[in-house]
Amino acid sequence: MATALITGGTSGIGAAFARQLAAAGYDLVLVARDQSRLVSVAAELHAASGIDVEVLRADLADRADVARVASRIEDAARPIDMLVNNAGFAVPVALTAVDASLHERAFDVMCRAILVLGGAAGRAMRQRGGTIINISSLQSFLATGSYGAIKAWVTAYSQGLAVELRGTGVKVTAVLPGWVRTEWHERAGVRRSSIPGWLWTEPDDVARIALRDAARGRVISVPTVRYRVLGWFARHLPMRTIRWISAGISSSRGEATPATQAPEHHVKADGQP
Repeated sequence: MATALITGGTSGIGAAFARQLAAAGYDLVLVARDQSRLVSVAAELHAASGIDVEVLRADLADRADVARVASRIEDAARPIDMLVNNAGFAVPVALTAVDASLHERAFDVMCRAILVLGGAAGRAMRQRGGTIINISSLQSFLATGSYGAIKAWVTAYSQGLAVELRGTGVKVTAVLPGWVRTEWHERAGVRRSSIPGWLWTEPDDVARIALRDAARGRVISVPTVRYRVLGWFARHLPMRTIRWISAGISSSRGEATPATQAPEHHVKADGQP
C-alpha cells in the first residue's frame, strides 16, 4: 500500500489531495498544527475510504517540528511514496513594513520547510522512486510582494530538484494554481465578489489535474486551460507590463492575489489550500 504525506491536508487544496489519494487507495500522513482538526479529518477519511491515516502535529515555522516531519519522511520502515508540500498562508504585509516577522515566518513555512522536506523525500525516494508535489502559484510570474517572490522560489526550486533527481525514478512537480475557492481567501481578507466568476477554480480540480500531471512526469502543472493561457501571457509579456498588472492586482484587491492554499491561520502546517 502506497503512502502519501501531505502538509496542509485538512483544508482547501490539501484536503482535496487527501480525499483523492484516499479514494485511490493511498494511506495518508497528515501534517498540521491543529490536533483536533487533524483527528477529525483523519476519522472522516478512514470512514470514507478505509485507508490508514496517521496524524502528525507540527508547526512548519518551528525548525524542530520540521526536523520531525523530515525524519518521518526518511523512516525506511514506513516509506513515504508521495510528498505534497502544500502548507502556507497569505502575506498581506508591505515589503517596507517595519515589522518583518510575518515575512520571516512565510519564508520558514513556504521556503525553508519545502527545502528540508523536499530534500528528505529526494534522499528517501531516490533508490525506489516516488513523487514530490510542491504547491506554488501563478504569482510566480507576477510581482506581488513577498508571497509572489516566495512562490517564484518554490517554482524554481522544484525545477532544480527535478534536474537533480533526473534518472532516479523520483518525479517532481510544481503546481501553479490561480484563484481557488478555499478558506484561504477569507482568512487573507480577500473579497470573492471582487474577482470575476470565470477565474475561480475548485480545489478538487486543482488536485486532480496536479496528480495527473505528476503521474505524467510534468515538472510544471498549471491547472485548467484558462490559467495555462494566462500563464503563457504572464511568462511572455514585457516585465514592465507584468509590474503594471501586478500593481493593479495589489491595489484593487488589497494585496489579494491568486492563491494556492487555505491556511489554518497563519503558520499552521495545514495552512494552505
